[in-house]
Amino acid sequence: MKVAFVGLGVMGYPMAGHLAAASHEVSVFNRSPQKAQRWVAQHGGRSGVTIAETVSGCEFVVLCVGNDDDVRGVVAQALPAMAEGGIIVDHTTTSAKVAREMAQQARDAGRWFVDAPVSGGEAGAVNGQLTVMAGGDEEAFARAEPVMQTYAKAVTRMGEAGTGQLTKMVNQICIAGVVQGLAEAVHFTKRAGLDPALVLQAISKGSAQSWQMENRWPTMVEGKFDFGFAVDWMRKDLGLVLDEASSNGARLASTALIDEYYAEVQAMGGSRWDTSSLVARLERD
Repeated sequence: MKVAFVGLGVMGYPMAGHLAAASHEVSVFNRSPQKAQRWVAQHGGRSGVTIAETVSGCEFVVLCVGNDDDVRGVVAQALPAMAEGGIIVDHTTTSAKVAREMAQQARDAGRWFVDAPVSGGEAGAVNGQLTVMAGGDEEAFARAEPVMQTYAKAVTRMGEAGTGQLTKMVNQICIAGVVQGLAEAVHFTKRAGLDPALVLQAISKGSAQSWQMENRWPTMVEGKFDFGFAVDWMRKDLGLVLDEASSNGARLASTALIDEYYAEVQAMGGSRWDTSSLVARLERD
């Protein structure tokens, strides 16, 4: 199929690569054209000078950009240029509100919009093992699902427009709570004089086990955070969560507190550290 991919960041670059490897006809756009040119040199396809040129005639337009305003800007340029009846699949983590807005704009233009945020981080994108939670029209999702499966291990339609983004918010609430618990556990382990490696061995196969424990405990112990999902990104996501909660009445006291903890990490210079850097604020002298 003719697929355009807009946004070749940490996630988008390998995701677009999986589309090319699956023999789709891929065109790419990135605000930094050098990255788009590098992608083409590695994977083939073509890069466009403008978004409209990149998506011209494409059946699918896949987005992985920064925030609500980025999505609005890309969709405004893409809708008139892409193929009639085509589908925009948005993997950006945004508000549910903007997902509903874009779905309506797409319908008005004779196109479709599927909000499809992902979980799994850079490793999931590189390995084609992302989890996708999608919202949108059932028929549009059915058409888009095989495309998303080129870089995902699980793709689930949650309901109508916006429900994918709401589900991603649930995901981020869970991650924030787990990482804060791990930070306190690592901190306690050190203060108690225990061997962190032995503690991990003892508890990681029981009910405390989690992906975060298996993958982040050793690096948290060592104070290494120069990788992974950045604190700035998590704060953006938790801001979306807390805004939504203020509208739907959900009481998220712990999430709000952890968001404040991440603000402390930012103040320590950790804006681009991995989210597991919550432990760093506990280890300060």
